[in-house]
Amino acid sequence: RNVKTGEEKQHSYDALVLSPGADAIKPPLPGVGLPGIFQMKTIPDTQAVKSWIAEHNAREAVVVGGGFIGIEMVENLVHLGLKVILVEMLPQVMPPYDPEMVEPLHHKLKSKGVELCLGDGVQGFEQKKDGQGLIVSTARGRKIPADMAMLVIGVMPNVALAKATGLQLGQRGGIRVDDHMRTSDPHIYAVGDAVEVRDWVTGEYSLVPLAGPANRQGRIAADNIAGRKSTFRGVQGTSVVGCFGMTLANTGASEKTLKRVGMPYKKIYIHANNHAGYYPGASAVDLKLLFSPEDGKILGCQATGEVDGVEKRVDVIATFMQKGGTVYDLEEAELCYGEC
Repeated sequence: RNVKTGEEKQHSYDALVLSPGADAIKPPLPGVGLPGIFQMKTIPDTQAVKSWIAEHNAREAVVVGGGFIGIEMVENLVHLGLKVILVEMLPQVMPPYDPEMVEPLHHKLKSKGVELCLGDGVQGFEQKKDGQGLIVSTARGRKIPADMAMLVIGVMPNVALAKATGLQLGQRGGIRVDDHMRTSDPHIYAVGDAVEVRDWVTGEYSLVPLAGPANRQGRIAADNIAGRKSTFRGVQGTSVVGCFGMTLANTGASEKTLKRVGMPYKKIYIHANNHAGYYPGASAVDLKLLFSPEDGKILGCQATGEVDGVEKRVDVIATFMQKGGTVYDLEEAELCYGEC
């Protein structure tokens, strides 16, 4: 179907690849369609926000959602000179991380003038009486005045076409695929944010809307279509986010996840300088490592710091995990060393 003209045609195929992505979640809250409430998914979304700020001389913003996009929105709005209040339903920002690992980020946000409204969800929006701006209502009864609001509480897989064609969906609502990225129809493949993937550590199916796994899935689907047998081993959820000069990176399972699924684990915290202390500019990288008490197999890692190289340390551990590495293997690791 040509979306501009409405003309419809039929095409035959030997193999079809679905990559519809995910849609930003927009809950049916009162006033959610009011002017000045934005979501963030595309470049035009970014342009719309910048135009609104300029045209309405916006000075105060509420960001709803403390995940990856929410944190990035907070930083950018502060850089544009806005006073920002971050509303997050959970008691911490960055939910994939364990609570103690995001405390430094909480302090960093507050140091930049960001007000954290944690453990409180949004219940609705209304216009100010003068029609200029919004009132954001929370579950705990707060009425927050703002010139604009960012509703960035996550994404959900776009499965409308898959559902209409009768393809199997998983328990999390994504398209169910095998390790060759084939759907329940052997001639249809699916990749990216719309598919459910198996967590490499816990074995659970989950939704992981990250660019790295999506890219790998696309190449694996192409291999199989072309006759080369390739398999997708699952995801670790390796990711990184930066905020006001601070870096947070993680791979594998968090302690929260391991507790939820009942996997035994041990943990260790390391607070080590990013380079030799006698060389100027040394600062700590805070790292948490989770591993199996039975054989030392690495289960997950989280790190944070205001120095270069935080994510590179997590990358090393992510690579060890892909090979089934243990904490004993880390003992023997031979890595580059230098004073700076």
